[in-house]
Amino acid sequence: MTTKISINDLAPGVFTTLSKVKPMGALQARKQVSGAVALYWRYSIGSTSERVPIGIYDSGAPPKSLAPTKAGYSLAAAVRAAENLALEHHQHRDEGGRPALLAAQNDARRATAEARRLAATHTLRTLLEAYCDHLEAIGRRSHKDARSIFKLHIFEAWPQVAQLPAKDVTGEQFADMMRTLIEAGKGRTANKLRSYARAAYQTAKAAKSKPSIPVAFKAYGVTTNPVAETEPDESANKPDKHPLSADEMRAYWQAIKELEGFKGAALRLHLLTGGQRIEQLVNLRTADIAPAAFTLYDGKGRPGSAPRPHTIPLTTQAAAALKQCDPAGEFAISTDGGETHLAATSLSAWAVDAVGDLIPDFQAKRIRSGVETLLASARISSEIRGRLQSHGVAGVQARHYDGHDYMTEKLEALKKLYQQLQPVKGGKVVALRRA
Repeated sequence: MTTKISINDLAPGVFTTLSKVKPMGALQARKQVSGAVALYWRYSIGSTSERVPIGIYDSGAPPKSLAPTKAGYSLAAAVRAAENLALEHHQHRDEGGRPALLAAQNDARRATAEARRLAATHTLRTLLEAYCDHLEAIGRRSHKDARSIFKLHIFEAWPQVAQLPAKDVTGEQFADMMRTLIEAGKGRTANKLRSYARAAYQTAKAAKSKPSIPVAFKAYGVTTNPVAETEPDESANKPDKHPLSADEMRAYWQAIKELEGFKGAALRLHLLTGGQRIEQLVNLRTADIAPAAFTLYDGKGRPGSAPRPHTIPLTTQAAAALKQCDPAGEFAISTDGGETHLAATSLSAWAVDAVGDLIPDFQAKRIRSGVETLLASARISSEIRGRLQSHGVAGVQARHYDGHDYMTEKLEALKKLYQQLQPVKGGKVVALRRA
């Protein structure tokens, strides 16, 4: 039932009930000082009451109009609005009625605003940058390579994708990035991009359950790894099976064994310690040198894990080469007194210069595989070769139960390597060109 409203009948400042409202509450009016009449829906919950503003009464609106006008509400429209509020309250009475509903709506709005904020700040770019920072913090030198690949082949090549929320980037978008590189003949780079990006997403995904990962990664809201949906370019992942032959290894030794100065010493140290990864060798710190061995830190392995210490014994000849490098300061292999380490590219270039035209298609990376092949021919087991060159330790037994340091076996392998590098009586002789 409704009451015919007359502004003259309302006392200013007094709430007057005009009508009961189904399923609960009432429609009330109150004349303001200006003469306008404000309409409310009033209801009670427990021992408290609340008036919910509806709007201003429009005396000029059609009496039976159910839609509000620009000026306000007819009485019928006000009743309809009050009924809608009452129904909404009644439907949520078990959760606490309208106050609880408003609180939930406010929470939802805040959550939406926070999600939008995170989406704007937690982009693909910031995730990949955070991952590189994480790699650097745990001592993984691969952070430099990852930064370069992300910068060139994602941030600059795909700027719009880089600004998307990290959790919204799809596997198809990463596949497109890789496809562009593969079509440009950069299959290996495409695979490295995939590997680094996949590890970044896996780090963010695991942050919820792995306490060793910085808590900041949780904010990215990553629940799936889109990069894992892509496939690598298998042709670019094939190993380079082009090691130096035994004769070529001996020829290389002849080229560097009398080479004077720091260059010769560094090249001899690299070969006589088993062809260690050049990037790791040049990072040798003076503090990690002992009288009969030195320790490198192998950053290869599971993404996000700390570098693994790798200790190499020194033969008499390798110790002499290390001494000729004159370790001082922080870095042992340095041209500035140990303030910075020698660049890996410099050592590789020195090897190429020393060989000249002596060995066809010579590359420094062939030394490492050449050492492995030479030791295999000398019947050094694959396990000892792997431990000498830090190929990783596989299997539960090897990783968790075998506490032997294998220093004696590695030293014997290095001695055997030195023997194998000496000229073979009646063997092939390679004449060195003189400058």
